[in-house]
Amino acid sequence: MSNGKNITITVTRYRPEQEDEPVEQSYDIEFQDDWVVLDGLNHIKDHIDGSLSFRWSCRMGVCGSCGMTVNGEPKLSCAAFLRDYYPGEVHVEPLQNFPIVRDLIIDMTDFMDKLKAVQPWIMREEEKPVSEGEYLQTPEELKEYKQFSMCINCMLCYAACPVYGLETEFIGPAAIALGHRYNLDSRDEGQERRQHVIASTEGIWECTYIGECSVVCPKDVDPAVAIQRNKVATTGGWFKSVLLPWGKK
Repeated sequence: MSNGKNITITVTRYRPEQEDEPVEQSYDIEFQDDWVVLDGLNHIKDHIDGSLSFRWSCRMGVCGSCGMTVNGEPKLSCAAFLRDYYPGEVHVEPLQNFPIVRDLIIDMTDFMDKLKAVQPWIMREEEKPVSEGEYLQTPEELKEYKQFSMCINCMLCYAACPVYGLETEFIGPAAIALGHRYNLDSRDEGQERRQHVIASTEGIWECTYIGECSVVCPKDVDPAVAIQRNKVATTGGWFKSVLLPWGKK
């Protein structure tokens, strides 16, 4: 039953076989108080314009695939309620700082390459036999890195980062935060292998600590803090190597 309320969703359209550059297209849909932006987009695709393209999967703020720019802010579209914008218009665009593949779909290749470069997995110098059991951790050891393990690779932080927008060589906040997560893991022995990427010119030293990456993070990972902690640790390590006697750490 209609509630008599409508809301306009204006969406970026880019179909490379049709447009030379992105254009906008507006859709009027019935306003539902409990709908999120993703619900509105799915309604458009299912009932108005089946050609609209966008990514989504879980609808629960877990997969990170539905990241979009909503009224100028990087958001998970499954967590942005239409009621927060009503009665105004909702503008939905692809995440900034990434090439557009089609409509609201971005090319993630650069991010995936940089994520792989920091080697975000547990590395051991020697693996013990499975028969010897698991690598156990205390609750305190888990607490050290747990915050940084919450990243869902939604790339909102990259869309918000002015440095990444200007310097595409920058490794970026999420990749550095995930590298930091494994460096803090008591089971890991791969910090030295990650450090040549994390502490490179394109890594932590490119960051100017504006902090927008942490502001938009939907999981409170705080990648800005991860970057600054790495700066402190790297600087401290350099001073120790210079000031302490040879052979001592």
